[in-house]
Parts: sequence; structure tokens; C-alpha cells
Amino acid sequence: MNNQPANEFLIGLISELRKQPTETPWLEFKHNNANPEDIGEYISALANMAALAGKANGYAVWGIEDGTHQVVDTTFRPAKEKKGNEDLLNWLVRLLTPRLHFQFHELEYEGHPVVLLEVPRAPSRPVQFQGIEFIRIGSYRKKLKDHPQIEKELWQVFDTTPFEETIAMEHVDAPTVLSLLDYPTYFDLLSHPLPDNREGIMTRLEADRMIIPDGAGKWHITNLGGILFAKDLDSFMPVSGMSSTIP
Repeated sequence: MNNQPANEFLIGLISELRKQPTETPWLEFKHNNANPEDIGEYISALANMAALAGKANGYAVWGIEDGTHQVVDTTFRPAKEKKGNEDLLNWLVRLLTPRLHFQFHELEYEGHPVVLLEVPRAPSRPVQFQGIEFIRIGSYRKKLKDHPQIEKELWQVFDTTPFEETIAMEHVDAPTVLSLLDYPTYFDLLSHPLPDNREGIMTRLEADRMIIPDGAGKWHITNLGGILFAKDLDSFMPVSGMSSTIP
């Protein structure tokens, strides 16, 4: 199977993340830290801070130097890592509550091995690792319970973010968006003329929150878009009731 398009997208995403002036609460750069407990805490913190920041995902990148954002390689290989006799991925999934569809991507970036960890935002409550919720303050991981004001703000996000505005499908290009959504019906129901170009269609879908930009040149389809105008609802895991955890 040719994974070149996927790699091209991930390379573009890493380039966009490197443009951030500093690490953010939802973005972390690492060299070779493969400690399983640290990674589990990263996932909890990134998921929670992505929700607080209104981001669809949080990210950690191994092989990019913090501060300079220079490419420095990494020896971290998540698919080969273990915790005791258990594969790292299974161990992490088992200890995260609620479970998340996080993903590790191993790829070559500017001729160097790097790893991108993509963590979806906490869906409806803070994400715990081994029973503890983590956040990031600056570049430091902290326990959420030790910061009651941030905990309050995070719960307010969950209370005020409608289900319709959360993400049903991530990182799809414009042709894929238009192949998945019945956009002619959308324009017909609103009595709007159908634009004669793709850009006009996408602009209108974005204005009505059917889709939102992912920050790397592609789109997220919201639950609102998926529920109302999916050609095939089973294409959208969250809104069709399918599991969204990794194996």
C-alpha cells in the first residue's frame, strides 16, 4: 500500500508545528525520551490542554529540538517499545481513561527519523493516566488537581462545547470532504445558490461550522456536518457509534 500521501501530510503538519515560536500547552518537542510513564502523562496533558485551547489535537514530536526546533533525529521507535512484557501501545491504551484514538507516526523528515504523536482533545471530561489527570503549564507537566482554576476552566469547556462542534473526521482534503458530504442538499435546504467552484463551497461549509481547518492545509469534518449531510454515516466513527480506540 502506498503511504506517500499520508507521509506528505504528516511532513506538512510537522513543518507547521515547527513554526510555533515556542512549545505550547498542546505541543511538545522531544529528542529520545521513551519512558512509558512520561509518554502516558504526555498524552493525558496534551489531550486536556488541546481541549482547553480549543484545538482538535495535541502533539508531541520526537526528533525536534525544543527551543531551536532543529531536526536532531530520534531513536524512539514506539512500535517496538514495551513496558514489561506488554507492547507500549496496548499498555498506554489500558491505563488511559477515557480511551483515546491517539496515533504514533514514524517517518523520515528532512532526511532524519522522527516520530509524531497525535492526541485528540479530551472529549467530555479530563483524560486520566493511571487515575491522574495531567496538564501542561509552560513546558512542565502538572497534576490537574493541584491547579483548581485550570480544572474549573477545563470543565467549563466540556460544559459549553456542543457535541455538534466536536470532530467526526480529521485531516481530510477538500475533494474528500466533498465526496463524503451531500453538499448539494445543504445548499438546497438553505436556498443558497451552489457555488461554481470548490473554494466557494468549502468557504460556505466552513462558515456554517460543517468543517474547520486543521492548521496544516486540510480539514476536519464536525459532528454537525457528519450528522446532517453524510452520504454514509458509517464513514464517521464518533457519530455512528463505532469505537474510537486504537487496538
